[in-house]
Amino acid sequence: MPELPDITLYVEHLRLRTAGTTLLSLRLRSPFLLRTVDPPLSTAAPRRVLDVMRLGKRIVFALDGDLFLSLHLMIAGRLHWKKSGARPPGKFGLAAFDFEAGTLLLTEASAKKRAALHLVRGRAALAALDRGGLEPLDAGLPAFREVLLRESHTLKRALTDPRLFSGIGNAYSDEILHRARLSPLKLTTALSPDELSRLHAATRSVLREWTERLRAETGDAFPEKITAFREGMAVHGRYGKPCPVCGTAVQRIRYAQNEADYCPRCQTGGKLLADRSLSRLLHDDWPKTIDELEERRAGASRDLPRSPASPIAPRAAAPIAPPRPKEKRR
Repeated sequence: MPELPDITLYVEHLRLRTAGTTLLSLRLRSPFLLRTVDPPLSTAAPRRVLDVMRLGKRIVFALDGDLFLSLHLMIAGRLHWKKSGARPPGKFGLAAFDFEAGTLLLTEASAKKRAALHLVRGRAALAALDRGGLEPLDAGLPAFREVLLRESHTLKRALTDPRLFSGIGNAYSDEILHRARLSPLKLTTALSPDELSRLHAATRSVLREWTERLRAETGDAFPEKITAFREGMAVHGRYGKPCPVCGTAVQRIRYAQNEADYCPRCQTGGKLLADRSLSRLLHDDWPKTIDELEERRAGASRDLPRSPASPIAPRAAAPIAPPRPKEKRR
């Protein structure tokens, strides 16, 4: 899902191309995209675009007449700036927004159509779409502490809760926790003052650095490479690869539809976090520490038969492969 740095990039480029111009027309390919009926979508165009803003993970077009067009990309939604009159692609195209300078296409590369478009009238109606999370780049340490300690949650859950913090999702929460050297499962109420200060600093530095990095990579072109998995990330999407700080293989835990990637040496004092599915399956065979995992891997490599044609070298800190699901009988 596009997060604060990605949405910021989208907003900046859309503001540059559309603010002060007219939204000429809006073409929907999927009726499921629109989540509001009043005011009707036909009233959105033609209208002058006053501004383009970020509201959490939403992109908002402020139109004259006190109308606001809010777009939430969810996980697989992406935007593409094309020449005027461009058609949405047949398989993934959801909508086309025709402006004076070009056409903005909305696509969603997923069978589950979750992207959402809202048209509302007035600031109060727009505010109702806001989940209320604190803007992490604007918050000082006292405000950050107050929000973080409001409820007792794991750090991973707290950072990704839009009611607590605005714009942070699965990818950048992993990067923030790695930089802060904190376990994703540590409880917010168990943080020491030093840990809380580290987390606040890491949140601001990671989001700022990646926003600047994406700006530099994109330049003047419209951002097309919006992804949760980027070269240069420390742990997110790097399961089994070496941590850039200590070289230990990055581990992960899976829960619900999400996962958390972490370095067991930098963040958990060498402890392997229990994966809800895999650790329950292995029970006592589940290694408790990264050292135990490395020893098992090294021992298994030594016990494997070697042939001159294909020698097998021991691997240090290789990740545990999850069990393959059983195939259903047909």
